[in-house]
Amino acid sequence: MGREFGNLSRVRHVISYGLSPFEQQAFPHFLSKGIPNVLRRTQASILRAVPPFIAFYLLYTWGTQEFERSKRKNPAAYENDK
Repeated sequence: MGREFGNLSRVRHVISYGLSPFEQQAFPHFLSKGIPNVLRRTQASILRAVPPFIAFYLLYTWGTQEFERSKRKNPAAYENDK
């Protein structure tokens, strides 16, 4: 097999190799397989990911509104002050 295929090297029973930039493709099948795969994986996991985000958003908005409401003064407590 020689040492020409990708400059093979062996160090402590681990074989590593490298390819020339002219031999490899940076984005093979990116549009034909990559984007449909992202859509498929998103559809598969959206029911697990979105409900916690919605729950925490509703909890956050409720907590913020409750905090702002609790900061206001009660006008009935100051009716007799003149």
